[in-house]
Amino acid sequence: MDVTSKELAKKDIKSLLIKQSIPSSVGILFMSVNILIDTIFVGRWIGSLAIAALSVVLPITFFISSLGMAIGVGGSSVLSRALGAGNKDKAISTFAHQLMMTFIVSSVFVAAGLFFGDEILYAFGANGKITPLAKEFFFPILLAVPFQALCMMGNNVMRAEDKSKHAMVAMIISTVSNLVLDVVFIKFLNLGVMGAALATSTSFVLCFAYIAWFFLAKSELKLHWHNFVWDKKLSWEIISMSFVTFARQGVISILNVLLNHTLFAQGGEAAITIYGIVSRLLMFMLFPVLGVTQGFLPVAGYNYGAGNTERVRKSVGISIKMAGGLAIVVFAIIMILARPIVSVFTTDPHIIAETPGALRWVFAASPIIAVQLIGAAYFQAAGKPTKALMLTLSKQGFFLIPLVLLLPQFLGLLGVWIAFPIADVLSTIVTGVFLKKEMGTQLKT
Repeated sequence: MDVTSKELAKKDIKSLLIKQSIPSSVGILFMSVNILIDTIFVGRWIGSLAIAALSVVLPITFFISSLGMAIGVGGSSVLSRALGAGNKDKAISTFAHQLMMTFIVSSVFVAAGLFFGDEILYAFGANGKITPLAKEFFFPILLAVPFQALCMMGNNVMRAEDKSKHAMVAMIISTVSNLVLDVVFIKFLNLGVMGAALATSTSFVLCFAYIAWFFLAKSELKLHWHNFVWDKKLSWEIISMSFVTFARQGVISILNVLLNHTLFAQGGEAAITIYGIVSRLLMFMLFPVLGVTQGFLPVAGYNYGAGNTERVRKSVGISIKMAGGLAIVVFAIIMILARPIVSVFTTDPHIIAETPGALRWVFAASPIIAVQLIGAAYFQAAGKPTKALMLTLSKQGFFLIPLVLLLPQFLGLLGVWIAFPIADVLSTIVTGVFLKKEMGTQLKT
């Protein structure tokens, strides 16, 4: 165990969380800025219909690349606890298995995308005038998705090693290169949607190059050929923890399919464009809250593995307070500045008029989401996959999907937007109950 790993067991909890959360927040900020500005460029330089095409394609490619994120998050839970227990050999073997699993699984899904691309695009909501633009965007990005999957996996391993600054740099490289190439390919070379796809694909490759350099030159997890011998028990441990994140992304993909078809039925291409803007802002505006959640995982996982339950308990409480305070600030910004924010994306008067209301509804319950995010993350960090899975799926799977199926039948398009805060409230209540019980038993002082 190196010096930085030992800090997770000794340093002040609040200082640790800040140290972990700031780079994670900045990394997520750059990743969300990447998607946000990409959407702005596409909306202003190509047209609002292109935003709808991105809203169809990105959930597909993100689902495939999120396999890497799932293996990264789940495997890093195993890795963090192994480091906390002083078992560095297991940590290194875990990383080797993460590499193998990410490459194999993402490649299989890419092959499926190449053979069944038209059917997949239609399933995810490529209807009407959206279809040709979605096809143009889909295939170049699909080929680069294994690089993105490996980047997402490697990023989580970096944080588990307490190398969150390098994880942040990797995201910055991806963001900056994508935005520069967007200007070159879309604005100057006039390649349209194809240019946006090529810029995004190239940024994945550059991000992967940096992460590969880090693990070869800077990581404490030095791999050898014998680490790549398949271990069924270790593989299952990684899969059981990875399944939490993968299931969440799977449910999010199902939700996107349902949303795109429901939105098209209720409001045509314009409704999908509106949700395209709202969903980008959802990730962008909540970046500090998500950063605290990411920063919490290695701190809680390491100390849980080391048996320091008092430090785990403190990390839960401080993380909820930090994330909750940031979420309130985000809520206030959205409520006050919704229309000016939306106007940045497009000049289409209909989209500018309709999107602020949808945006306010989607963010209406954001002040309370810290409990749900930190609570679900705790059970994942503690190596309790069943509870982590239940709580992670509670918002999208147990509440939001049924509400999106039901409410639009009575309220039309408004029903879609209202479903979001209701799902937030219900999932927060459920998570709060589970977390309170855990505090009174496993983390009792």
